[in-house]
Amino acid sequence: MDNLQKSDLRFAFLFIIFVRLEQNGVTVKKNETGRIGEEMALDWLQERGFRLRDRNWRSGHKELDLVMESPERVHVVEVKTLTPPLQQQPAERVDARKQSRLVAAARHYIAAQRVQKEIQFDIVSVVLDGSRSEVEYIPEAFIPIFGNR
Repeated sequence: MDNLQKSDLRFAFLFIIFVRLEQNGVTVKKNETGRIGEEMALDWLQERGFRLRDRNWRSGHKELDLVMESPERVHVVEVKTLTPPLQQQPAERVDARKQSRLVAAARHYIAAQRVQKEIQFDIVSVVLDGSRSEVEYIPEAFIPIFGNR
């Protein structure tokens, strides 16, 4: 079984669990929804050739959901997962304050891991809606402005 088939099976398994819980009236907690969305995002990115460097990397209170690598650069990926009814799209939840936190965490990551490649900030937006899901990849979702901090 190749990696794509394993990824598809894992995605299907997670999604079936999510759907069955909802059908039985079980409310899926925010952190569980986030974990399912993060797994879906990781599978989606790996299917497209990205390589996982780190997952849920932490430095103090700073966290990076996914750090992926492509041949050209390192991608800091923020994953946002929501279920309907949506007040806003998941990616819209990455406001200026969240972006600032991501940049701060990325600075720590770059120093700690001695990253030599260009860094890109991406967002993966996941909407889980009953029996279907939607994954949207937003490359270069924002461009940080590095000051002298």
